[in-house]
Amino acid sequence: MKILIINGVNLSALGTREVNVYGNIRFEDYLDELRRRYSGHTIDYIQSDRMEDIVAHILNSQNYDGIILNPGAYTHTAIVLADAVKSVTTPVVEVHISNLFAREQYRRHSQLSGCCSGFIAGFGLQGYSLAIAHFIQN
Repeated sequence: MKILIINGVNLSALGTREVNVYGNIRFEDYLDELRRRYSGHTIDYIQSDRMEDIVAHILNSQNYDGIILNPGAYTHTAIVLADAVKSVTTPVVEVHISNLFAREQYRRHSQLSGCCSGFIAGFGLQGYSLAIAHFIQN
């Protein structure tokens, strides 16, 4: 199984940014753990603060069995990401570290959820592992 994790805007600061919300583990450290845990599978990773980069990776995902997408704040505003997800046959699971519904009102709407095959929020970094397990089991 080949999985692509795409993290969006501001997620390069995991481990130092709002640790009370996002935790104190850098994503690269967690990624190492994921790759060890799922060593029989390929897990590729990109992080970008640029919408165009994220769209390009989604549109070029035909060689992947699944995409785990955490668009960060683009979740609430980026119709272009939803359009990209709708344009591919690769299944996409939307993942959020925090529980969006326990946060500010404006965070409670996702432009992407309706076009993704699944939605995981509020389980911290473990949400990525849950998404990988979903792809492996289905």
